[in-house]
Amino acid sequence: MSVRWRKSSHSGVINDEACVEVAGLSQGIGLRDSKAPAAGHLTVSRAEFAALLERIKDGSFDRLP
Repeated sequence: MSVRWRKSSHSGVINDEACVEVAGLSQGIGLRDSKAPAAGHLTVSRAEFAALLERIKDGSFDRLP
């Protein structure tokens, strides 16, 4: 199975240090650092990924130190 990694179109900024790529995998959703793709990835379930997106959208992570 060929995996297609994608990142947000908002990640195209020069010197963007916070790029994360995502891919649909047979066992869930893969997440990896776009600057170090050979370092591996984290796999989460589709439900966990959906919950993460909801928390991002509701601003839960906006004020983390």
